[in-house]
This record gives sequence, structure tokens and C-alpha cells, in this order.
Amino acid sequence: MTPSLPPSHPFDFDAVDADKLHEECGVFGVVGVSDAANFVALGLHALQHRGQEAGGIVTYAPEHGFSSARKFGYVRDTFTSQSVMETLPGSLGIGHVRYSTSGSKGPTQIRDVQPFFGEFSMGGAAIAHNGNITNAEALRRELIERGSIFQSSSDSECIIHLMARSLQRDIPSRMEDALRRVEGAFSVVAMTRTKLIGVRDPLGVRPLVLGRLGDGWVLSSETCALDIIGAEFVREIEPGEMVVITPDGKIESLRPFRPQRARFCIFEHVYFSRPDSIIGGRSVYETRRQIGVELAREAPVEADLVCPVPDSGTPAAIGFSQESGVPYAMGIVRNQYMGRTFIEPTEQIRNMGVRLKLNVNRALIRGKRVILVDDSVVRGTTSRKIKEMILDAGAAEVHFRIASPPTSWPCFYGVDTPQREKLLAATMSEEEMRQHLNVDSLRFISLDGLYRAVGESQGRNSECPQYCDACFSGEYPVEPSDQIEKGFQLKAAE
Repeated sequence: MTPSLPPSHPFDFDAVDADKLHEECGVFGVVGVSDAANFVALGLHALQHRGQEAGGIVTYAPEHGFSSARKFGYVRDTFTSQSVMETLPGSLGIGHVRYSTSGSKGPTQIRDVQPFFGEFSMGGAAIAHNGNITNAEALRRELIERGSIFQSSSDSECIIHLMARSLQRDIPSRMEDALRRVEGAFSVVAMTRTKLIGVRDPLGVRPLVLGRLGDGWVLSSETCALDIIGAEFVREIEPGEMVVITPDGKIESLRPFRPQRARFCIFEHVYFSRPDSIIGGRSVYETRRQIGVELAREAPVEADLVCPVPDSGTPAAIGFSQESGVPYAMGIVRNQYMGRTFIEPTEQIRNMGVRLKLNVNRALIRGKRVILVDDSVVRGTTSRKIKEMILDAGAAEVHFRIASPPTSWPCFYGVDTPQREKLLAATMSEEEMRQHLNVDSLRFISLDGLYRAVGESQGRNSECPQYCDACFSGEYPVEPSDQIEKGFQLKAAE
């Protein structure tokens, strides 16, 4: 769902993207460069797709100490003014862009915006977290009972309080201590007065990469943010690895957790990551194109045009067209300038919905049998509106092809997912969904087909899956203990 904004904000009307799954956030950090905040801001701008609700930057300079700024809105609107950036001096800094999933369900508070900062006996530290802590509520209760006073509703703040209670003698060791208590998915970028720290959870569910910028070093959720600042991609931080980087370029690699088989989030390949990023040595764009190829093999249909639902369906639509021989066409055009609007959100404006974001190329569509390729179907509300727009433009037939398997289970690892009963695939078969959307045909790529597209030639290993695919399979690699305590029912063993 689209997050609520404080009353001072313009109405954030995002009718198309509101029916998509959203990543919780992106993280970025840099050490050993002058004006670190400027590089962090550029990095966060490149990661804006991972969180558009708010952003924050923390820096350190010996003569000024720690400095921070946290703002609502897009990076381009908040961290580009000279007056703001001048308040963030130093050669060491981290940043975060946010799209909330855990914590308060009401209007977002500035206190929930990361990075979070804590002052310890051996000095201060700031952390930015991508993912979700699945035992956060249990940890929070325990910490409050022992005297901790929380300032936010974010699960990430638990890490700061766990660090404060650790008996270790330095901050990296305290962070190790804290993260051993944490369950779920996390990629963390943190900083002390002298060090930049990066950590991935033992399963490596969420991404984190290392780059080099001259004599400095960079940590980022994705490689596309390295490109924007001209940094060289070095490698991915490995699942279960902690790296500690000093300004002189020394990198220490630690292994705080018991080794486990990696389960990277497969939906990063499908939708979350930018198509110009590299994951596991593979181009995200090429993987998505290959998903379209697999989809065309699994679900061919006679038609005149293959049209993407922009922008996320574009690479898969290209692959579908190339494999099927059906011509590719831009049958739907996205208005790139429609984001926030100051128009009062009356019911009439809300009903305009998708038409404010997408427009049908009528001259192209009229009389044609159209294959629409999209990345996913969540609630199905946007898919129905797009279908109606295509038919209104005079299409003869509408066929949906979806570049992911049916999303029938919620994600608890850092993705904004509706409750299970609101997921269309949780309550309907594929044929029932076709009837609900009222289209001529509807097909999803199979889970095996998706695995083949990401490079697993034999498909999915059902005994030991290579990725986290819980949103499709219902098989959670880390038990969502907080949700189970609330009554969530796991998938019954087959």
C-alpha cells in the first residue's frame, strides 16, 4: 500500500505502483573521500527505486563530530540544496532510503527515518538497515523490560539497543553480538568515527556490494549506485560476512554467524533491483529478458503485438517477443512526470488512477490482439484497470503474461506485502484470476521457469531451494516468529 505522509506533504498519488510489491529500503556508505555526503546523496538517488518515502544521511568529521539530516521525500528534492549538504561535512558517511513495511501503520514519523545513531562508551555509531527483523517484537519487549527506551517504531532500532547492552570492547564486536540475536533478513551499512562497516545476514537474502572509488571504498545495495559516482565494482559482500573498512583502505573480513546455505531473494531478479545492476555476476536486464523467453516457451498465444506494462515489464516483453516472433510495441506509454501532485485527492481524481500514470497508444492498439507482459499480479486492481484501458482503445483481445509465478504468500523479509487474504493468488486459481481480470488468457511463468531464467538450468531444487522464493512457494527459510505469534499460519507440509 502507498505509505501515508505527514500533513505537510503533497499528496503522494501513485496509482500504478501502489499495486506492486515494494522493497523496504536501500543503503549506501562511503569512506576515504572528501565530501562524503555528496557521494552518499548520489548513491541514494540511484537507489531511489528501493524507497521513495524518506531518506537520511549521517557523516563524521573530526572537527565537527557526527552530523545527520533526515528528510521526507525524494533525494533529488531534499539532499541537493547547498544549505543541507553543508551541514554534513566529513570523509565518512552512510545513507538510507526508506519505504516502510514494519513499525507504525499510521503517518510516517521523522523519528522512523534511518540511519539510526547511538552514543556508546567507546564512541558513537550509526546504522542503516535493509530488510526485516522477524523476531523484532520479541526483542523489543525484552529490551523494554530491561530498561531500553525506544525512540522509533522501526525494527532496526533493536540493533542499536542490543549493541548498547553488549559487553564487547569495540563497536564492530558489539554489532556482531547484536546481529547474532537478530532473525530475518538484513543488509546493514554502519559507521563509527573511523570505520565503515557492512554486514549481510547468513542467508544473504538482501543484497550488498563493495566498490572502490579512488583511494576510498563504497558499500551499496546495488551496483547501479556505484556507476553513478564512478566507483569500480569489487565484489558482493558474501552471505554471513561482515567487512570493516578503515580510511586508509584496510578491509577486515569477519564471519560472525554459523555458515548456512545462501537463499538470496529471487524477486530481486524479477522486480526490485534496477535492470542496469549486476547480481551474482548476472545482468538483471538479461535475466528479465530471459524470463520473457521462458514465458514465451511455456505460454505461447497467437497475437499481433507484445506490449510491456511499463516500466518493469519491458525486458520480459522484449524476451517474449524475441522468442515468440510476435512484434514488440510500446502500446502503453508511461507519464514520467506524474508522481506527487498537489491536487486534492477527491474520489473523482482517485478514480482517474492508472490513467494519470499510463496512457494507451490507441492508433497502435486498435483492432489488435495484444499480449500484455507485466512483472507480477498482487491484488489485481491495476491489472483490471489496464485491461479496461486496452479494450477501450479498441483492442480485439487482451492476453496477460506475468513474469513471475503467482504471488500467494506475504514476504516478511523487507518487502511491503499485503496480508495473505488480499493477495489475489492466495484465494483464486489461475483460471479464477483470469475470470476476475476478465481477459482472454492469463498465464504466469512457472517457478521452475523462473529458476531457469536466473541461471539454474535444472530448475528449482525442491529439496534445497537455491533462492528465497517464499512469496511464491510459502516456504520460509527463516521462521517469521513474530507473525506466527500473531496467528499467521505457515504452509502445511506436503
